Amino acid sequence: MESEERQLAGRIVVPGEPVDDAGGEEPYVASVGGVRRATVVGMIRESEEGGRTFVKLKGVYIPEPGHVVIGLITSVGIMNWFVDINSPYTAVLSVQDFLGRPFNPAVDDMSALLKVGDYIKAKVVAFDKTRSPTLTVQGEGLGRIVRGKVIEISPAKVPRVLGRKRSMLQVLEEKTGCSIFVARNGRIHLECPNEDLEAIAVMAIKIIEEEAHTSGLTRRIIKFIEEERKVREV
Repeated sequence: MESEERQLAGRIVVPGEPVDDAGGEEPYVASVGGVRRATVVGMIRESEEGGRTFVKLKGVYIPEPGHVVIGLITSVGIMNWFVDINSPYTAVLSVQDFLGRPFNPAVDDMSALLKVGDYIKAKVVAFDKTRSPTLTVQGEGLGRIVRGKVIEISPAKVPRVLGRKRSMLQVLEEKTGCSIFVARNGRIHLECPNEDLEAIAVMAIKIIEEEAHTSGLTRRIIKFIEEERKVREV
């Protein structure tokens, strides 16, 4: 892709700086002495409608009930699996939840159901920072991921990959022909028509992650995908 001048899409803010009237979610913005201040490195961005929003540029994923995440099975317990959700907190998925019925050790082999290294789509059902997050795979679209590719980005860059009103995600899917699911914890599941389109989609997502703080990114991503498809003849 041809080099272009990169311009910041807003004003960089460091922890402790006031964010004034810019919208932003806790715990990345906190009220200190009656003044709303950033708690992480972020940027105040101006929207096309004239509003201002504070978005974090760095940070880790903190699970919340209702979040859909992509987890990696890291170990098998007696009655549950331990799941890496790209967070400081290791999550737990019970075998009863996975089966949707009581577990029978005489006939149910947990390692045959889910093994170390498997990815799952799951919903966080409980978390209070005193116990491990609890997951469920009971729900539409949830369960073991059996096809496609899973990649990982910084959880802080998830909003940029989605775009306003999911506009960037729509561009990625339309231009590559891939089905792309972006989880709140920074993991992304892609199902693409072929390996070339998968590679192009992955590279485009990595560009978004690296250049999330710059303006004109959507235009550059469209140009990148079109040029790559032309070179690869896909």
